[in-house]
Amino acid sequence: MKIATAAYPLDPLTNWADYATKITTWVADAAGQGAELLVFPEYGAMELAMLSGADVAGDLEQSLQAVSDQMPDADDLHADLAAKFGVHILSASAPVFDATISDRPVNRSTLFSPTGGRGIQDKQIMTRYEREPMNMAPGGPLRVFETSLGNIATLICYDSEFPLLGRALTDADLILSPSCTETLSGYWRVRIGAMARALENQCVAVMASLVGPAPWNDVVEANTGMGGIFGPPDTGFPDTGVISQGALNVPGWTYATVDLSAVAHVRVDGRVLGRTHWDEQPGRDAHVTPQRLG
Repeated sequence: MKIATAAYPLDPLTNWADYATKITTWVADAAGQGAELLVFPEYGAMELAMLSGADVAGDLEQSLQAVSDQMPDADDLHADLAAKFGVHILSASAPVFDATISDRPVNRSTLFSPTGGRGIQDKQIMTRYEREPMNMAPGGPLRVFETSLGNIATLICYDSEFPLLGRALTDADLILSPSCTETLSGYWRVRIGAMARALENQCVAVMASLVGPAPWNDVVEANTGMGGIFGPPDTGFPDTGVISQGALNVPGWTYATVDLSAVAHVRVDGRVLGRTHWDEQPGRDAHVTPQRLG
């Protein structure tokens, strides 16, 4: 399959038509290049806050509610585009108030299939900024979505840095890592996490990033990153583990063609079998012996 992952800039859009045109253009461009899976970044939906005016977008709490209110329409737009262009789309994540989970918003991304399927994935572990001042809530459980492309899962940004979350997704062929990182160090933390998850699970990891400034909203005020597609540095994959990567802070799609039969092969006949040997760890770490050296 061909994958497109975004380095996505935010715009202070003031009406729905401009937002719909922007998203449609991005999807059409990737589909026109033959992409079958399109991945947008974390908190890319925050540009919807400006539809409620600059004062609302500039107020943290009001902006969270304003974006959440727009998400049903945004979801319908992405569903229509997935069907129209015959692609799977992981939409940019958004704060969503879901009373079945919490009275505070969760950070939610949605995977849309071309046949009308929708699957939500909420962020599991909040960053310091999401805990305070955003006061975001951890969301629903991790999921692996069975699709016509393969088994797809999502670890949103910070979640990619936690190996036990990644291990819970051991049946996934693809782990998507939409991210929003202010600094270069933040970008590299998520990228290293995504590459580690590809190594451990012997799968493909796909990272999308917000890029550029958005001074009209505190959540996404400054953004650093690029798109990247990674695999295990093993049989059937590049020695570096980097299948494809974009250019830092340059907006646009990064593409790669991935054959998931390579994932199946490396899991049974790779140079190492880390995914299979994972369960040998507990017996080993129970026998740590301290030894003092003079």
